[in-house]
Amino acid sequence: MKVVYAATPEQETHIEELVEYIYGEIFPRYFTDEEIVKLENLNVLVHNDDNYNGTLKEAFQLISSLQALIAVVETVKDEEILLSHREIFEKNVKTLDEFGYSFPFNIEQFRAPKDEIISKFSKAANLYLA
Repeated sequence: MKVVYAATPEQETHIEELVEYIYGEIFPRYFTDEEIVKLENLNVLVHNDDNYNGTLKEAFQLISSLQALIAVVETVKDEEILLSHREIFEKNVKTLDEFGYSFPFNIEQFRAPKDEIISKFSKAANLYLA
């Protein structure tokens, strides 16, 4: 018999927050609103597989992978893409895929952000815009 620990509600919430951050802060820099709607319809970063059982270890791996992807994308927007960036990106995309979270991008798609970010997916700059 094997004992496994379930992910905490806080971990599950943090996974959702990281996905929201990617949709609200990262994607609007690189994709139009129409493209982001298509990504939502394609279930990008939406759990759609039975490979994720909600264990403590799996939740930690998902959180780590999402955080690593965010860090790499935030880094390569201002720097040259190094082999280490590419390896980290690909490893974490693979981890997400193993748990049923689709992230069908390559690192080059996050190289050159748009100059102006006006998107319905971005968070409001202040309360009056919300």
